[in-house]
Amino acid sequence: MALKRIFPTLACCLLAILPGPAAAQKMLIYMDLSQKDHLKAYGIAFQALEQGLNVEWLLNYRGGSFVMDATDERVRACRLRGVSFAPIGGADLTRIYAEIEAQNMDRVLLEKAPKIAVYTPPDKRPWDDAVTLALQYAEVPYKTLWDEDVLKRDLDKYDWLHLHHEDFTGQYSKFYSYHMLPWYQEQQAAAEAMARRFNFPTVPELKKSVAQAIKAFVGRGGFLFAMCSATETLDIALAAEHADLVAPEYDHTPMDPDAQNRLDFSQTLSFENFKLQLNPMVGSFSNIDVNQVNAGKIPTGPFTLFDFSAKYDPVPTMLTQNHANYIAGFYGLSTSFNKNVLKRTVLVLAEEAGTSRAKYIHGNFGKGTFTFYGGHDPEDEEHLVNDPPTNLALHKNSPGYRLILNNVLFPAAKKKERKT
Repeated sequence: MALKRIFPTLACCLLAILPGPAAAQKMLIYMDLSQKDHLKAYGIAFQALEQGLNVEWLLNYRGGSFVMDATDERVRACRLRGVSFAPIGGADLTRIYAEIEAQNMDRVLLEKAPKIAVYTPPDKRPWDDAVTLALQYAEVPYKTLWDEDVLKRDLDKYDWLHLHHEDFTGQYSKFYSYHMLPWYQEQQAAAEAMARRFNFPTVPELKKSVAQAIKAFVGRGGFLFAMCSATETLDIALAAEHADLVAPEYDHTPMDPDAQNRLDFSQTLSFENFKLQLNPMVGSFSNIDVNQVNAGKIPTGPFTLFDFSAKYDPVPTMLTQNHANYIAGFYGLSTSFNKNVLKRTVLVLAEEAGTSRAKYIHGNFGKGTFTFYGGHDPEDEEHLVNDPPTNLALHKNSPGYRLILNNVLFPAAKKKERKT
């Protein structure tokens, strides 16, 4: 086994040319610092699930490694995509299992590839989406949907839903300073047309209904993953069911002067007792986000992943698998979460050490789960409007992007998870 670790390329070549019995062997896709392309490794595991193969996720073993049958197709896929692996026999696997049993590690069986959906507008915007970039680079298939699809309950066709920098308050990300630019005006016109189509008086009312449908999807057993402003504005929209918190600059109707007091925190997923930023000219939604990137920015810093018990806390362990537990910080419209307004039921997965800022959180609602990750792009500290998309071929070992792909695989372990 040690020799195979030292010479993974030679091992791949030997396995590829072995006759018949090689197909019965297993392969270990290790995910520690020796892995050449962590991100594409997730795609290899996902595609194995699509082909009906079981995949074992070895939690806390060499960075969260994968074990699967060493079929000719899997071997070829690893070689073509530059994913490091080692062929292992029965004795190797027995030794690995014994090590896992004796330490803070565990084995999780991934059984079925989840159906992936990304909530994203159909028109081109002057920014990109880190999760879409990760899915494309890892070669994980996904479908896109938008407000119309959500309101028609098309979410029930999917297991996992991603939200990124969307604004569920209907304030167009509070980018009023861009309101004279064509892309902003096109976005506003499309949103207002969608509201009229579904008989909503304003865009904020449309977005509230979409937010409630997404919450219901989670309650029925869906897996929700959100980043950037979607993490913050989803809960604001849910709390504001009976309040108009939007200024006329955005929805052409007067704001409710008592909007703050009319919030219903019992309807939210993650946050409570937060204070709204009602000034339409201030690029901030509330005090949920600590860093306030467009309203008196507070510097961000690196964040640390918590170390969970693999055997007793498999869910947070799956979500934090990585080859590094100290990750560089990055900004977004919502960068980090004020722990003072987190609900007690929410679990912090990562935080800026020594601060009141959570970066990565998780919780349950009904039969489903939600995971929120602050910031916009893990490999671009301060991604600006009209900046080019990040080239993940230059960041194939990104620990920040690994957190995204942990969430993509998480639903595959759903059946096992419900038994624990």
